[in-house]
Amino acid sequence: MDYPGNLFVVAAPSGAGKSSLVKALLELDSVVKPSVSHTTRPPRGQEKDGREYIFVSPAVFDAMVQADGFVEWAEVHGHRYGTSRHAIAALMESGADVVLEIDFHGAMAIRRVFSNTVSIFILPPSWDELRLRLERRGEDSAHTIELRLRNAALEVAQVENFDFVIINDSFDRALFDLKAIVHAQRLKFAVQRRARAQTFKSLNIP
Repeated sequence: MDYPGNLFVVAAPSGAGKSSLVKALLELDSVVKPSVSHTTRPPRGQEKDGREYIFVSPAVFDAMVQADGFVEWAEVHGHRYGTSRHAIAALMESGADVVLEIDFHGAMAIRRVFSNTVSIFILPPSWDELRLRLERRGEDSAHTIELRLRNAALEVAQVENFDFVIINDSFDRALFDLKAIVHAQRLKFAVQRRARAQTFKSLNIP
């Protein structure tokens, strides 16, 4: 199905800066709307239910899986995360561009369901820098950091499967790159033809 809106999925290893970049994009571009995933993990810091995630119990999550309520779901670092098919489709049908933070398994699953998916992978500039960022967050134990780094190696190995790659060695540069991808997608022929149908019609462009 062709939707009026675009779908951007952004994946990255933990600590690469994915959430900060997506948050900055949302603040700069009012057309881009977040897809809020469900998760069984507890809130961190200042996170609020319905904003960063929809926080649910394992029992509620199980019920949604049984009801086929997720287009994809996965267990990451001991917690489960799921993406609602209906929520994404409804946003795109309204004309919004949807951005979704997700792991690489989820990104590939989303692409199989929504053909208009634009996939973006955020890389850290080095393993040493990634470790420093995880340590500076002060949210995880040493054991958890090591687990995140091992998982990061598996995630980074999937980067070739993504449409775009951003190396987050400078936040401002990485944000510029992310905005450029969003803007370029909006200028593609098929997207412009849907968004500016009257203009195409007046110019006799089929």
